Formats: sequence, structure tokens, C-alpha cells
Amino acid sequence: MEIIHVSAECYPVAKAGGLGDVVGALPKYQCKAGHNAKVVMPMYRTKFLYNNDWVIDYKGYTNMGNYFFNYTVIKEKTNKLGFDLYLIDIYGLLDREKIYGYDDDVDRFVAFQIAVTHWINQWQNLPDVVHCHDYHAALIPFMFKNALAFRRLNMVPTILTIHNAQYQGWFGWNRSNLLPEWDAWKWGDLDWNNTINPLASGIKCAWKVTTVSQSYMDELKYNSNGLEKLFEYEKGKCIGILNGIDNEIWNPETDSFITHHYKISTINTGKNKNKLDLCNKFSLNSEVPLVVFIGRLVGEKAADILPAAINAALNYLKGKVSFLIIGTGDFFVEDQLQKMNAAFPEYYRAEIGYNETLSHQMYAGADFLLMPSRVEPCGLNQMYALRYGTIPMVRRTGGLKDTVTDMGDWEGFGICFNNATVEDILYAIVRAVEVYDDKTHFNWMRKHMMKIDHSWENTVQQYTNVYTTLK
Repeated sequence: MEIIHVSAECYPVAKAGGLGDVVGALPKYQCKAGHNAKVVMPMYRTKFLYNNDWVIDYKGYTNMGNYFFNYTVIKEKTNKLGFDLYLIDIYGLLDREKIYGYDDDVDRFVAFQIAVTHWINQWQNLPDVVHCHDYHAALIPFMFKNALAFRRLNMVPTILTIHNAQYQGWFGWNRSNLLPEWDAWKWGDLDWNNTINPLASGIKCAWKVTTVSQSYMDELKYNSNGLEKLFEYEKGKCIGILNGIDNEIWNPETDSFITHHYKISTINTGKNKNKLDLCNKFSLNSEVPLVVFIGRLVGEKAADILPAAINAALNYLKGKVSFLIIGTGDFFVEDQLQKMNAAFPEYYRAEIGYNETLSHQMYAGADFLLMPSRVEPCGLNQMYALRYGTIPMVRRTGGLKDTVTDMGDWEGFGICFNNATVEDILYAIVRAVEVYDDKTHFNWMRKHMMKIDHSWENTVQQYTNVYTTLK
């Protein structure tokens, strides 16, 4: 099949979260399985753009309401990511360094989707599937179905994958003229609660809708930021497919970001060496269990309660555990976490920002990974942790519930808790310290989790099965 992925992110071109990791891996493994998968995304001004070679594939001219614009499609020359990568440039809209966070994000992503649709409409041979990711691409199924200028596309199957339903791309009906001329009788395909809602439109118009875990699909029917009734109504075309991870990048035997490589048979010596390097780097006590947090410092990740929970643990356990935090997000949370650096110099360190190299080193050197998320559609961090023999400590939600079994259950290998509260997190940390001291159980858990396969090969076939139902 020829599969076109449309996304705002793709690692390593531009990434803000798990969406980028997924779009950077799924097409590669689809190509390995014999498909012709391609990725189309905006041409942000990133290091990847300037460090690679490109060829102009197409130049087009179209409009977004009264705004007429030229767009350029460039293609990466060498297929270095394992799939064809196309970037769309629109002067004044997509030529920015950051992915999100601009006042005109609505215009930026609507224009991007119009350009993608206009470009595909010029193709002599249309693709087998157009696979749209999150709200930044969710208006494409509507345009394929209802835009008058793109009638030949209405038989091209579309699939929408929802990585996070909290973000929906709302804009008012007073801006409906941004979209290409469409059948006015179909206004209901755009509307949700008297607002144009791109994510809701994608759910209504796409041929199939997937989410990134089965538990998250179930949760959306009662917690989806206002779309609960829509998910219940459209449940017949919705399916949860658990994300995979790229085992070529995330492999402790070959990871170029870590110094001491290891496998299951050498996990104890390998992780101990990586832990010692990590603790020395940040002046942490390497004799006690090391708990890490890697991620965005936002409410969805329950980062707002991290300072209180870590404070409680450090005061209660008194020198029996250490913490290393890396992330960026809410300024108030960042400030709280940074202020704690001076209070617990041997047992705590927070680094504000994101560092790909350091994150790999933390997975390799840590004993435990803390993920107290309020919302976690799939979660990739816990899968990376499993791959590196780092015990995940997770709240039972979304993909975390689908991938981590509590150590108190049969063949359990993780630590699970029910609520994003200081009390539940503290109890999970106490349990972590206890199992760390039980070396027989601790070592069994680490070796057992490294045998679990969450590679993309398993997931690709599930997507293929969905695609084949669209014909």
C-alpha cells in the first residue's frame, strides 16, 4: 500500500512529545513490512532542515479564504529515515523554529492542511490511505469528503489517529471562510458545541479512528475534554492500537548515547556503571535507589504535585532514595523543582530543559522511572524504561495500565498506583525502596521486563489490518 502520514511532528525532524516519536517510527517499520509509507509535515526551521539535502518536489498556489499563497514541497534526498519525507513550506506561516505556541497557530495548521490536500489532488495516482495524526491534520478528512474542489479525493480512505484528545484546535464559525469552498449542508461535520472543532470533525469524517492504546479509547468515552458523547456515538469505527517503540534506537546493547552497553545477562554490571556515571555527573548518592522523571512539566503529567511528593519522600525516607528530574513546562513547577536543588544536594537534582542524550543516560542508569500522569494516552517512556531494565512506577491510566503490571500481581514487574496524589506517589516510592533492598526480587523484575517486546513490528500488522478494512 501507499500510505501518506500527515503530522505536525516527526522525530528527528521536529518533536515536542510522543507524537513525534510515533510518526518517526511507524512509517519506517511499515516500509520494512513492504509498504510505501511517506510522511508530510511543515517545514519548520530546524537543525534537521539545514543539516540535510533536499530536492524540490512540487510548487503550488492555493488559498485560505481571502489569503492566497504559494507553497513548496521539498523531499529529503537520501531516504535516511527509512521512508520518504516531505516538508511543506508556506512563507510567513510555517517558516518558524518552534512547532507550536504562536498566536496564529490556527492559520498555520489550516493552511498546512489545505496545501497537503491541494498537493495530493494533483497526483495522477492517488494514495491507498491518508493517515492523519491529531487535530493538526484532522480537517483533511473533512476536505476530502466535502470540499468542492477536491471531489476526486472523496474515495481516498482516511484514518485519524488521536495521540491526545485534550487538544482539539477549536476556532469560531466566524472563521469558517478559511476552509476551501464546501457543501454548506455538511456544516455538522465541522461543528461541535457551536464551534468549529477540527478533532471532532476528523472523528466524524475519517473512515476509521484509532487511539494509541485500548484503555485510552475506553477512557475517551467519559474523559475527552467535551467529546465524550461523540466517542460513544462513533465507537463502531474506533479502535485502540498500542504504540510501539523503535528497538533500533532504544537498545541498551547499541545505544550511542550511553557509555556502558549491556544486555539481560549483563544488566547488573551495565546498569551499575551507567548509574555511577549519572550520579557522579550530578553529585548524587549512588548507594541508594535512583528514581527519575523524564517529561513535560505540565498538569497532564501530574508535574504540579511532583515537588510536594518528592519533598515528602526525601523527608520521610531520609537518605534512602535519590531523585533526578529532567523536563520543561509550567514556569511555576520549574521554579519549585529548581529551588529544591539546594535543599537536598546529595539526593536530588532537577534539570530544566530537554536533552535527548541525557534522557537515554537516565533510562540506562536509573533504578526506577516515575510516571504519575493524570492523562497518558499511550506513554512511550515506560516502554523505554522496560527496554533498559528500569522499573516503571505508574498511575493506572491509559497506556500505562495496558503495559505495566504491578509487582504484587502474578509475574508483575512494575509499581502501579491509582491516584495522582502526593500520598499515592509517596507510597509507590516507599514500595520501590523496599523492593530495591530485596535484590532477588529486584533483579528478577529487571530481567523479566527486558524480555517484553513492544517493538513496532507487532503494531504495524494491526494498522495494516485496519487499512485493509477501508477498501
